[in-house]
Amino acid sequence: MRPTDLEGHGPVRYGPPLPGDGLPVLPELAAVLAAAAGRAESELIGGGDGLLAAACGYWGRRGLPTEPERAVAAPGAPALLLALTAAIGGDVLVPRPCAAWWAPYARLLGRPVFHVATPAECGGVPDPYALLETVRRVRAEGGDPRLLVLSVADDPTATVAPPEVLHETLEAATEEGLHLVSDETWRDTVHAVHDTVLVSPAEMLPEQVTVVTDLSGAHLPPGWPAAVARFPTADAGNGLHARVLDVLTALGARIAGPVAHAAQYALEEPEPVTARVGATVRLHARVAAAVHAAAVGAGAVARPPQAGRHVYVDLGPLRAGLSAHGVGDAQDLEDFLAERLGMPAPGGHRFGDDLGALRVRLSTGPLLAGTDEERAECITSPSPLELPHVHRALIHLKSVFDDLRDEAQRWEPPR
Repeated sequence: MRPTDLEGHGPVRYGPPLPGDGLPVLPELAAVLAAAAGRAESELIGGGDGLLAAACGYWGRRGLPTEPERAVAAPGAPALLLALTAAIGGDVLVPRPCAAWWAPYARLLGRPVFHVATPAECGGVPDPYALLETVRRVRAEGGDPRLLVLSVADDPTATVAPPEVLHETLEAATEEGLHLVSDETWRDTVHAVHDTVLVSPAEMLPEQVTVVTDLSGAHLPPGWPAAVARFPTADAGNGLHARVLDVLTALGARIAGPVAHAAQYALEEPEPVTARVGATVRLHARVAAAVHAAAVGAGAVARPPQAGRHVYVDLGPLRAGLSAHGVGDAQDLEDFLAERLGMPAPGGHRFGDDLGALRVRLSTGPLLAGTDEERAECITSPSPLELPHVHRALIHLKSVFDDLRDEAQRWEPPR
């Protein structure tokens, strides 16, 4: 099997960032950062005692009891994934599509990356049968697959993997002796927490799963890079923990001191943080539902968003109209929609999807753009979609999709 290679179509330096929330920084969080601004020293490599204790408390409240010696912190999840990939070795397996930042770090280390198809129910985790077939074919051709990266609450598809689907995938991974990295950046952004069951792979396979959480998913602004990792239980995690610390030390991957204080405060989850996280999730759930309705109403295909601040849309059914504008692949679609919508619309090829498929990830944050006062009002308003600046943005997005539907119908051949 040939590893996935999109060189020339999605350079690393043009990769899309994690979707931001488009909202002002929580004042209490800003106050903690400001109070620590006079701290000249950086955090210890791997995180200081206070930060690691806060991370352990965060995981413990989610059913993952953790000791500080099985946790590390770094300036963003990319640094952690790079360190894990270097420490584990071998070839890397990821779902198709997957978060845009997963594959570049393996390629940077010269490791082959193989994308595996996902099941019909969700993205983020490989189909178990496709995973088995991929692993066996890679080994038959001399490869050495060791690491599987997955995400139960997924970027880019905004889906949450059902526990039964996840269990089958983990059984397949165990059968093939793979180490798993569970990216749980978006686990705290599930839209309907009472209707959606989210189970961490680490709950099912505590001795085989490393959990990585980037705090920009729910707790910190993207410009304050901080992430934490939880290593497997018992002796299985000890050697890996040490090797990851070695890599982070070689990289000089320290969290800035003031940011470490803010991260500790956020992970302790005081009332202002939990209230803001909840309000932000509710807001983006409503905006994402509106984006999904506009896309599907125009004839595009998209799974209903269940988590995160984005929607993954397949505009294949509108290909006839898009072709009239010279749109033939995901890169063309990215350029076309970014101009039409006035906001980033990264194509599916940036997430490991087929270049020829007309898929994009649309983020909800840009639809809240406005003055600081307008963005703050989005959090407190009982009807945020009716706020003038949000309403205008959604009407514009719907009109773009409706125009594409009309153009596709105009160019469809008669039956």
